[in-house]
Amino acid sequence: MSDNRVVIAGGGIGGLATAIGLAQKGIASLVLEKSATLGEIGAGIQLGPNAFHAFDYLGVGDQARAMAVYIDNLRLMDALSGAEVTRIPLDEAFRARFNNPYAVVHRGELHGVLLKACIAHPLVELRTNAAVAGYAQGGNGVEAVLQDGERVAGSLLIGADGLWSKVRAQMLGDGAPRVSGHTTYRSVIAREDMPEDLRWNDATLWGGPKCHIVHYPLSGGQSFNLVVTYHNDAAAPVAGLPVSHAEVAQGFEHVHPRARQIIERGQDWKLWVLCDRDPVMDWVDGRVALLGDAAHPQLQYFAQGACMALEDAVALAHCLDGAADKAAALVAYNDLRVLRAARIQLQSRAIGEHIYHPAGAHAALRNKVMSSRSAEQWYDQVAWLYGSTGIAGAVSTETLQLH
Repeated sequence: MSDNRVVIAGGGIGGLATAIGLAQKGIASLVLEKSATLGEIGAGIQLGPNAFHAFDYLGVGDQARAMAVYIDNLRLMDALSGAEVTRIPLDEAFRARFNNPYAVVHRGELHGVLLKACIAHPLVELRTNAAVAGYAQGGNGVEAVLQDGERVAGSLLIGADGLWSKVRAQMLGDGAPRVSGHTTYRSVIAREDMPEDLRWNDATLWGGPKCHIVHYPLSGGQSFNLVVTYHNDAAAPVAGLPVSHAEVAQGFEHVHPRARQIIERGQDWKLWVLCDRDPVMDWVDGRVALLGDAAHPQLQYFAQGACMALEDAVALAHCLDGAADKAAALVAYNDLRVLRAARIQLQSRAIGEHIYHPAGAHAALRNKVMSSRSAEQWYDQVAWLYGSTGIAGAVSTETLQLH
């Protein structure tokens, strides 16, 4: 029980970022990944400036910027009329305001940057085929209990094991995640397969009644990520299930032909049923803490899932740096992060309702309000989110020192 390393359950983006953050502070860690290989499924993700603040803190800022695709705007289109509602420029004025860019990346490429940094650092050990099923605590440490019964000792255990976290299940016992009834379909297509008049270097959202379409370039603009979602009252979680084109198309028969043609170009669609949880105030049990989706799973509508896991990693490293009482440091981490994460969880739901999926007068009001804002007004709206490193609490608009 007295082993001084930190044991991390989960080798995804959050788990690897945590290992790097701890290594930057001279703290050794062991990452336990249940899969046979370390990798990420899925396609593109969006990264706000707050993610790049985290990369800088973790010492991988240059590598992250090198593999990112820098888009020109966040663009909102009305999925029924086909008309543009608004766009938020992500130009030099945006970067100057928030000290970092907005970008899109392939999830696997981002994971690769973090994995390479972990492999290169002598304080990080990686182990696969090691599924954490629970934990046991003693006075001086904690043991991760693996699925096969093996016990792995450490000074702390960080549950970065995702939406279906076994660490959370033991700690909180709060049952399965909440199924939203929203189903998302994902595809990646070559640039030449994207309609020519829609090959924008933007993260584009087509919002419609109980449905939306998102697309943006990946891999240096050589491909496009397509993400389409509609409310079909799905009752059970599903992740990565291959589905037919006909199943995808049936949720978008009512949208404008210009938007619908994007779906026609999709290939090899895969399905996810979206889940989240209500916020909770406590992610810590003695020498065990939760991180990322294990702590605060959220719907996709704020595009902050990976960003929040990166911020968690920064905050945890910050709190453990030089801490004599590691259990107390976990409590400090919890207190620093819990309200900011809760705000993201709740606002993700609200954004889905009020921006992505409204109909009728609700949609007309969205269009009126959102089209009336200037770029500077939009920047003011998101300053609390993009202007923070994640170690400044829920509402800070100040970017702290990154090192």
